Amino acid sequence: MLFKRRLVTGQNDNTHPLIWLLAFICIIIAIAVIVAGITVFVGFLIIHPRVPTISIANAHLNLFRNDYVGLLQTQVTILVVAENGNAMANATFSNISFNISYQSHDIAILVADPFEVPKNSSKYLNYVVQASSIPLNPDQMGNVDYSWKRNIVGFDLHGNARAQWRVGPLGSLKFRCHLECTLKFHLLNGSYIPSKSCTSKLK
Repeated sequence: MLFKRRLVTGQNDNTHPLIWLLAFICIIIAIAVIVAGITVFVGFLIIHPRVPTISIANAHLNLFRNDYVGLLQTQVTILVVAENGNAMANATFSNISFNISYQSHDIAILVADPFEVPKNSSKYLNYVVQASSIPLNPDQMGNVDYSWKRNIVGFDLHGNARAQWRVGPLGSLKFRCHLECTLKFHLLNGSYIPSKSCTSKLK
């Protein structure tokens, strides 16, 4: 035997007022979602927010010297720039931490306290990184010799920073800026070789 189910209604098969109330609430919610979506879309078209970035503006190899027993001494000056290309909002950078290493030997961690960058502006962070007595194995010493022959040496840099800014009615937006690249220098004069990869990407 089949049993048929029917919606519970009020007397005389009239729709229960609670059903009408739920339907009305659903309509209001749907309209609110549509309006919010249109607001966000129009806001992005008008404001056209740009994600703040962190990149290597410049650098210089001050010292790079190793002795016959394989101990390396080095000093590097690094100029980091935090850029906010938004014309209508200030940006805040925090949780800044970048590790610099040479041939898997950690040299230093670059950190900074939270700071704010005004709209359409930038802020520079200057670091002087130095290390003495970095122990190199024979293979790594061979890489140093090869670097001198090529007149190019590279240091690995990687880390993250958090960027946040308020975009008008769209509210507060947060992103993690990931930076990973190789800082390359000419050994003979210590000059930095710029690279497009040394600019943060979203992650």
